[in-house]
Amino acid sequence: MSKPSRQAAFPLLAAGILGLTGVALGAMGAHAMKATLAERGMMQAWETAARYHLFHAVGLIGIAAWLRAANGDGGWGKLIWAARLWVIGTVLFSGSLYWLAIGGPRWLGPITPLGGVAFMIGWLLVALTALARRA
Repeated sequence: MSKPSRQAAFPLLAAGILGLTGVALGAMGAHAMKATLAERGMMQAWETAARYHLFHAVGLIGIAAWLRAANGDGGWGKLIWAARLWVIGTVLFSGSLYWLAIGGPRWLGPITPLGGVAFMIGWLLVALTALARRA
């Protein structure tokens, strides 16, 4: 198995875990916790958390596919870091929003933008990898 194929295992595993948990938490918010979230005025926060959670799970599948298609031609390091940053971003951004929505401490609020920054840096690394491939 080539190095890019081995490297694709992390984003694919992360995609599976984030996809599973994103669907489960989205469903909890839409069904089991709907009344509680609506009462607290936190339905939108929960939905935002689930949306970004699932977007980045799908993005991780794309990174895994890109790495598998690389066939050992190098330059995959930025993609691995993008995948790591998207996982970190999901934990910080979506995780803090979920926690706040169910009544977590308000000091979690400033953590949310750190997750957003991790998401953005990950996307920048994807773009830089694409630009490097054009050269």
